[in-house]
Amino acid sequence: MMKKKVLIMGAAGRDFHNFNVYYRDNPEYEVVAFTAFQIPNIAGRKYPAELAGKLYPHGIAIYEEKKLAELVKKFSVDEVVFSYSDVAFNAVMAKASVALAAGADFKLLSADHTYLKSSKPVIAVTAVRTGCGKSQTTRFIASTLKAMGKKVVVIRHPMPYGDLAAQTCQRFAALADLDKHKCTIEEMEEYEPHIAAGHVVYSGVDYAKILGQAEKEADIILWDGGNNDLPFYKPDLHIVVTDPLRAGHEVMYHPGAANIRMADVVIINKVDTAEPDAVDDVRDNVKMMAPEAVIIEAESPVSIEGENGQIKGKRVLVVEDGPTLTHGDMDYGAAFVAARHFGAGDIVDPRPYAKGSIKKVFDNFKQLKDILPAMGYGEKQMKELNDTINAVPADLVLVGTPIDLAKHLKLNKPALRVNYSLKERTSPGLKEVLEKLLK
Repeated sequence: MMKKKVLIMGAAGRDFHNFNVYYRDNPEYEVVAFTAFQIPNIAGRKYPAELAGKLYPHGIAIYEEKKLAELVKKFSVDEVVFSYSDVAFNAVMAKASVALAAGADFKLLSADHTYLKSSKPVIAVTAVRTGCGKSQTTRFIASTLKAMGKKVVVIRHPMPYGDLAAQTCQRFAALADLDKHKCTIEEMEEYEPHIAAGHVVYSGVDYAKILGQAEKEADIILWDGGNNDLPFYKPDLHIVVTDPLRAGHEVMYHPGAANIRMADVVIINKVDTAEPDAVDDVRDNVKMMAPEAVIIEAESPVSIEGENGQIKGKRVLVVEDGPTLTHGDMDYGAAFVAARHFGAGDIVDPRPYAKGSIKKVFDNFKQLKDILPAMGYGEKQMKELNDTINAVPADLVLVGTPIDLAKHLKLNKPALRVNYSLKERTSPGLKEVLEKLLK
């Protein structure tokens, strides 16, 4: 029987998971290549032989996605498997048309075909878009379970931007582990808040190995999703976060729309800053797509510890979470909300001062004007971010990232960290849902 030749389109996350779970040891298929999108410095590398398994002793090459049609023809590809997240429906089909025109079938793998099953209860937190509020929701759930006396281990969606073999299975229990594993800003943003709250975090590349390690020390596995991807583990409770600031996106982005349809609980977040009509639209869409799901409305209040008027009237540089602004399509975040709330004078436009790849980010995402995305996919980009911040003529930096960015950069001006949390507005809330699950 001839093996089907497969090319996996990805972004250094779901693509590697789909390969590991579905294709790695499958004799019916030959994965001839990966393509990479969204994440810099992935293309031109290899998925290493140590992770690829016995059928791929030389590893698998990773190419830029723009070469898709050329690669289909070069390798006589039978199937192109789309394997990344937070993509508009029309964009997915545009990519499908490239594959089809080049002569390959186009395929999406379902959650059921890529789930790993745990011996421990699994709670999954996903979303309909990047930047909906998964992080504060996950922290809220972890703290609630800890108060119930449960040992929670958080497993974070992959962000393997370094040595893939070295990142096979990573455990973070102390802040020193961030340096040990040479984490980028993007990784630290997701791990540091959990560590600070006393929770162990796992991440990496091979999520079967990660699960095996995490189960040894957990009462409950808490899946902390990335972008709007499907969970890697079969959940006993699936919680999906929506964002009425982008009302309608819950029905038109892949795979967020699938998450909604699989949800046990849907959180409509940011109701304190969204228009009431937008909240109503999201609620109506959720009821149509997931009529059995519990709906919880929540606020995302911002706070600044120790703020005593130092923002009022000042020239402020606003720095927000990078992925939320870029492939999440948001044009502001928590720091911008805080700047307005605390009476900042001017919000300084960072674009004229952008350095290196940060300038390219502004070129690619035209909606960004008075906001600096905290991009940090590696040491070089972290330095360019640092240099950009230092070049902006502002009195103060307001940082809306999940980590205290000033601790990881060398800034030449004072910075204040904006915190944001989850505040439930309706009842029953997450505590009641969790108590029901544990019973």
